[in-house]
Amino acid sequence: MRRIFFVPTGLGAVRRGVSACRWHGVNALAALLMLLPASAPADQPMSFSTAKRELAAIYSSNAQSFYCGCRFSAIGKRLSPDLAACGYQPRKNANRASRIEWEHLMPAWAFGHQRQCWQQGGRRACRKDPEFRRMESDMHNLVPAIGEVNGDRSNYGYGMVAGESRAYGRCDVEVDFKARVAEPAEGVRGDIARTYFYMRDRYGLRLSRQETRLLEAWNRADPVDAWELERNRRIRLVQGNGNPHVEAGAHALVSAGAAGGVPTGAGSLMPGAE
Repeated sequence: MRRIFFVPTGLGAVRRGVSACRWHGVNALAALLMLLPASAPADQPMSFSTAKRELAAIYSSNAQSFYCGCRFSAIGKRLSPDLAACGYQPRKNANRASRIEWEHLMPAWAFGHQRQCWQQGGRRACRKDPEFRRMESDMHNLVPAIGEVNGDRSNYGYGMVAGESRAYGRCDVEVDFKARVAEPAEGVRGDIARTYFYMRDRYGLRLSRQETRLLEAWNRADPVDAWELERNRRIRLVQGNGNPHVEAGAHALVSAGAAGGVPTGAGSLMPGAE
């Protein structure tokens, strides 16, 4: 079956190659990403508010919250999740649970603390630091989250939490407030790992040995999937750079396609895939 995927204007040769491809859609997208240039003629948004507006458009065809998988839609200027459909139950703050917020996977607190400006007045002082503003507005580190989950996760690190308390209905995320740790669902752990590695490499940030070991395990257990690749492609077109740790996963998808299969966890979320 022939497939045609949306690609940037000027890449006609790539478009023709993909349209003639007989692979599974995931592998066609992976091949396309490997043919794209390392950077695009775009500028990274220089404000957090600008990044959020761009991300709303990027997610418009796959409007699903990161941790809980709740579909959301725009109601006026607000993004609102369909909590009943995804089985989400507010733990405590129903008002904040009724909106989508753009969460930093690596918290602003975590990367801000490695800047001198944070020692001089926290996040407000760092707003005058161009490098902090680039980190704060980097769309690769931003995901749509139920507001209550974003608030409860706060600036906690990721890790494993004993038990399955399910304080948010069917949403598979646990927050240990005493230990200051959040445990995400298995299906997004690799996404988190690749985002942390991206932030570390792009901005020269430090990760502890313990963090690195955990994230490496998550990266292996939850490989890159179709939506992660497509999201990366869309962000690259707007921001001007991709996440190399996501794009490296394209090679694995192509190899799996050549072998007649798709790695576990590879989805079919981009337009045109079955």
